[in-house]
Amino acid sequence: MIIILKNGAEQNKISELKERLLSMGLKLHESTGEHTQLIGLVGDTSHIDMDDLAALSIVDAVRRVSEPYKAANRKFHPADTVIKVGEAEIGGGSATVIAGPCSVESEEQIISVAKSVKAAGAKLLRGGAFKPRTSPYSFQGLRAEGLELLLTAKRETGLPIVTEIMSAAHLDMFSDVDVIQVGARNMQNFELLKELGRCDKPILLKRGLSSTLEELLMSAEYIMAGGNNKVILCERGIRTFEKATRNTFDLSAIPVLKELSHLPVIADPSHATGIRSLVPPMSKAALVSGADGLIIEVHNQPEKALCDGAQSLTPEQFSELMQQLKALAEFEGKRI
Repeated sequence: MIIILKNGAEQNKISELKERLLSMGLKLHESTGEHTQLIGLVGDTSHIDMDDLAALSIVDAVRRVSEPYKAANRKFHPADTVIKVGEAEIGGGSATVIAGPCSVESEEQIISVAKSVKAAGAKLLRGGAFKPRTSPYSFQGLRAEGLELLLTAKRETGLPIVTEIMSAAHLDMFSDVDVIQVGARNMQNFELLKELGRCDKPILLKRGLSSTLEELLMSAEYIMAGGNNKVILCERGIRTFEKATRNTFDLSAIPVLKELSHLPVIADPSHATGIRSLVPPMSKAALVSGADGLIIEVHNQPEKALCDGAQSLTPEQFSELMQQLKALAEFEGKRI
């Protein structure tokens, strides 16, 4: 339910209304725009008399929200959410690029890639320390050592780091990580999402392999219900009958999510396609579709990569793509 307040509503009456609503066991989500002030009610509103609220002198209108997600709903929060990470901003007219290797393999590798992607214009460094793999015999990541190497690269370059968490038991190890990524396989790991809702860090939430957009938004809702509103949605391709690409890149998800939610939306063309040559055109397509950013895999020696070398750009290819993206972002009125 959303309560739209009248312009110039008395602050003392607003405070009285909020106290009344809180006493009913509801959580309040407030949003103030240039001409509109909203109070979103989260919880069981079935017992609330809409006519009673609408009759209050400070209330302009009362509306029910049919969607099951509330805090993530644009109806609750009309303005775009902007998430600041270091000097970078994600959302609100930016086109922020996150880049780095699929897996952290060595100090030399991660520092080399970090320096090259920063020089090309990336604002954040990605790298996997814990790797969820389909096969138990595949490289599983360097784990704690990988996190230390990412922090070393951060100290060398100043780039904030993005890396994936696989278990709530590892959360203490992520204290110095700037953005915690929830991978596709963990999108509906609700116990993990609840724990991330209690931490004060941006969460990059990837869409599940076969998840609907509503399911993605409900996963974001789990995090936000815990008090953490710093959620970044990520379209990374979904599983369909098509086998020409690793996944099917659902480009339409980007503008749809932008309509449904105020949260920033980024795209992962590397995992969406799984093919190096397709990453540049799909990066551009995602930007034109309204993405607030991209997360792109870059490796200094893709042919020797321990994970996903086939979809990783070389530093030279990434630099060339960034030049093209900068021109496209300017045309689209975005900052990169």
